[in-house]
Amino acid sequence: MKFHRTSTIASIAILLGLTEGFAPSHTANSYRNNLAISSTATPVQEGEDTATNSNSLLSRDRYIATNRFAVRANAGAKFEKRWCDRKSRLAELEGFKYFHLMRRVTLDGEDGTCVYDEGTDGESAFGNYVSFTVWEKKSHFGAWLNGDAFKEAHGGSTIGAFLSTMIQSAMVLRGAPKPAFYDGLLLQSSEPEVDESRAIVNGWRTTESSGKEVLPAECFVACNQFFVPNENAVQFEQRWANRESKLNECDGFVAFSMMRRDGKAKGHGTSPLTENEPTYLSTTIWRDRAAFDAWRSGNAFKQAHGSNQKTERNAGEKKPVPLWSRPPEPIFYEGT
Repeated sequence: MKFHRTSTIASIAILLGLTEGFAPSHTANSYRNNLAISSTATPVQEGEDTATNSNSLLSRDRYIATNRFAVRANAGAKFEKRWCDRKSRLAELEGFKYFHLMRRVTLDGEDGTCVYDEGTDGESAFGNYVSFTVWEKKSHFGAWLNGDAFKEAHGGSTIGAFLSTMIQSAMVLRGAPKPAFYDGLLLQSSEPEVDESRAIVNGWRTTESSGKEVLPAECFVACNQFFVPNENAVQFEQRWANRESKLNECDGFVAFSMMRRDGKAKGHGTSPLTENEPTYLSTTIWRDRAAFDAWRSGNAFKQAHGSNQKTERNAGEKKPVPLWSRPPEPIFYEGT
């Protein structure tokens, strides 16, 4: 059964737009030869994005499309199997960078393990799984959305195939999924590891899924949800752009992106952005939970989160004013 994704750790840099002009590799060696790391926001061609200066929003590096699902109780393994068996031509499409499926977890497990955060009802289950697709440009995403590849991935072009997909979805989902779209900013990455043991077929590696057990975690994703009013957006982005980061020095760090919600995006299932939804989402990907825990207990975390502010701040300088309307809310995932 094919899981339509390149090796997670090896490709997470591509997912977050951390290579220039990258086309999905057909072998691990060709991937390694095409890798080029980028760690700052850069203008995108064709006038799609805003300029980058202290008085405007940062330029978009990549365009990120997500779909948030509410998977029914005890149906996670079946849901993952559907993705493994799903037909996809993404690797053939211009501008496609990476696809990733995430399941939401809590940090409550014993001995540093994670626990699947399934939710107890429709509201709390919302977002227990999230699909995560990155495109080089927003226009590339639009071309896929309006093309045959989208139809094939969502049930085919016939009425029978469409109805079959809808019936299967009703069996594992609590209602329709809800998409959310983002501009990827301030990208960072360590040089990814390449797993030579993975079988690659037509640019994609293969993974077996029984539909009875969830797939093993291949990375750990730590997000922080920020609720930033529009009037504070430029200042919020500049504060992050000027922030010193030592993530690349941390063992197990894979990639980082600040995701800015595209509230103007339109399409099937989209709804207006409300004050209860985050406008920014910091997304940091680690090799595993242990690497995340090591960072959180180390000096890099303390420096990034102001633990040394009192000694580093000039005398009489005031503490920075929060730019959000309510405190940030963390959320965690296992990537599979």
